[in-house]
Amino acid sequence: METDFITINVGPQHPSTHGGLHAETVLDGEHIVDLKVHLGYVHRSVEKIAESRTYTQFIPYNSRLDYLATHLPTMGYCQAVEKLLGISLPERAEYIRVIMAELSRIASHMLFIGSLAIDIGATTGLIYCFRDRERIMDMFEMTSGQRLISSYMRIGGFNEDLPEEFYPAVKSFLDDLPYMLDEYNNLLTGNEILQARLKNTGILSAEDAIAYGVSGPNLRASGVAYDIRKAEPYGIYDRFAFDIPVGQKGDNMDRFVVRIREIEESARIIRQALKDMPEGEIKAKVPRVIKPEKGKEVYHRIESSKGELGFYIVSDGGEKPYRLHVRAPSFINLGVLPLISRGGKLQDLIANIATLDPVLGEADR
Repeated sequence: METDFITINVGPQHPSTHGGLHAETVLDGEHIVDLKVHLGYVHRSVEKIAESRTYTQFIPYNSRLDYLATHLPTMGYCQAVEKLLGISLPERAEYIRVIMAELSRIASHMLFIGSLAIDIGATTGLIYCFRDRERIMDMFEMTSGQRLISSYMRIGGFNEDLPEEFYPAVKSFLDDLPYMLDEYNNLLTGNEILQARLKNTGILSAEDAIAYGVSGPNLRASGVAYDIRKAEPYGIYDRFAFDIPVGQKGDNMDRFVVRIREIEESARIIRQALKDMPEGEIKAKVPRVIKPEKGKEVYHRIESSKGELGFYIVSDGGEKPYRLHVRAPSFINLGVLPLISRGGKLQDLIANIATLDPVLGEADR
């Protein structure tokens, strides 16, 4: 039977894509023949804005890149500027940074689980994850007064130490985390409907992942045990014991399971940081007016919740960056969406977008 190809525009579907992810999909019946990803609809010119802001003024803009893991992009930027200036942080500040970064990673992965659940029809999964993530938002509010786009870190460390009420809150959260994960696993991981939707769909091989520059959990789900915190430790990550969860097939199920396991490893890091954190200063001596040497440039990368997040900064000797570029993992990871979708069904596309876990704030910089 002869059929005609039809083109439909898919999106926005995933909660963190808003109106910014337009998937132009060519269908033969329910089967995907081809797909084009159109980005740029929420472009906010963050990199250009950096040229008209001082190094300090630009700090809050970074928490808007990946606003689901707010402290991770802020840490990446601050560390890039510190590398440009040759500044070393006090020990206590380094430990606080690790705690806030890993809490952000957990918050992001929780929202990933909830978003994936509701994308494939399990509304209760979203409610569970939002309920538990609220406790992390409460901790962010304790430190900066902000919840979603918290801006707590500063170049050289922090302006304020962790408040006393933070410690019982984070310890209580870590104690309850295994029970939260049990709920997710009982509701979702073992659910035969979720398994039918995720297993053997959206397969990304290790070779293709590397060729496309995919990083983070999406790369590790394809069986590549690569994590910048291990491969090229920044800050004090070389002091912590943690494992790198990896998948085998690189399908949607592996990308889901890897992130659940990463939540456990982040909790493990936080426990070690709380145990070993020393007393002392929380901020290094930083010039009141930051003016890096003319002609200096730096590239610094971190393991964000979405993958390799890099900052390239060039100084002209002034108070503002001459040029700033963000190597955003969501933008690069979305490049494989056509590859993993071709040959699959339309319903698989929804799961593919969800398990790639993009956030358009950093894809459209």
